[in-house]
Amino acid sequence: MKIVFCGETFPGAPRSLKHYLAASGADEIVVSPNTSLAAAMDGAEVAIPLMCRIDAALMDGGRLRLIQQWGAGLDGVDLEAARARGIWVANVPASGGNADSVAEHSLLLILALLRQLNLAQANVRAGVLGAPLGTMLAGRTVTLWGLGAIAQALARRLRAFGVRLLGITRDSTAAKLRVLNLDAVYPFAERRRALAQTDILVVCLSLSANTRGIVNQDALAALPPGAWLVNPARGALVDYEALYAALASGKLGGAGLDVYWQEPIAPDDPLLAFPNVVATPHIAGVTDGSYDKIATAVADNLERLRRGEPPLNRAV
Repeated sequence: MKIVFCGETFPGAPRSLKHYLAASGADEIVVSPNTSLAAAMDGAEVAIPLMCRIDAALMDGGRLRLIQQWGAGLDGVDLEAARARGIWVANVPASGGNADSVAEHSLLLILALLRQLNLAQANVRAGVLGAPLGTMLAGRTVTLWGLGAIAQALARRLRAFGVRLLGITRDSTAAKLRVLNLDAVYPFAERRRALAQTDILVVCLSLSANTRGIVNQDALAALPPGAWLVNPARGALVDYEALYAALASGKLGGAGLDVYWQEPIAPDDPLLAFPNVVATPHIAGVTDGSYDKIATAVADNLERLRRGEPPLNRAV
């Protein structure tokens, strides 16, 4: 079976899958740059997108039976085109893949912002001791916008820091909210009430037509002066111009970003010049633990495909 990794980002993904498929030795695994995807798709039965758009044209270039996301997000797959062609599309939900890893990385970004890590590193190089003055996480109000698997994993960890936890969600009466042990939950329609109390806003939403750009000028204006924003989810959830303006004006105390509007983000992007922006290269879910779980789930779906069975966690 020919399996094509579409894109050369996340280089650990093909290596992890090869480890789990090594026993059979019956698969051809191809890693293709975006510039030569059309040729690589010839004869492919499985496509695994890595920051690459899988559209109708690419689907028609092979004999695809399965598009398997390496992770949860399916915003890079034309689901309607796949459905029309009878191609299965599946993912690995965060709950069974990278939720714990993304939660840990979100904590890293939060602490880096509060302790001014960029300036602290500069002070080491400059020989400055005892500065900058950091901000404690204990006692702060953290709002999780979106209460899926990542938010649930993060909530458990944040409790140990003695924070006040708020949530914003579509369904503020969902039974799952009891396990998060939040201090208060607000529906989307009342999000400004939550944002007005927020010291640290963590974006945990999935990207859709309804959530694209939802962290906009109005949402950022509702935050108290000096609040911090952390986004480990999808870049397009945040309005770029609104974020830039909030940082430039000093409205925001800083931003921790692991995801961007175009990836990779340009090294000279003006956002990266702000000293209170902590940026990482889309690695929140890139750990040994999460890759073991994802590779196992993907390998299981490939075995199901071999047997003619539908994959688990199907979107189409």
